[in-house]
Amino acid sequence: MKEINLKVKGMHCVGCENRIKNSLSLIEGVKEVEANYQDGKVTIKCDNESNLNEMKERINDLGFEVEE
Repeated sequence: MKEINLKVKGMHCVGCENRIKNSLSLIEGVKEVEANYQDGKVTIKCDNESNLNEMKERINDLGFEVEE
């Protein structure tokens, strides 16, 4: 299993964390998502990184910004 760590700007509360978790959990191959608004971090455990662009797009579509 692969672990992907992303730095995400714009999360301000637990509700923000939950929106990201729920959205990313729907992507095929994603097994677990952890988000921490205080640290600005999202950790994704998945089968592979092939959906990384889709993950970043979904986060951005929710109104947050993935830092490169």
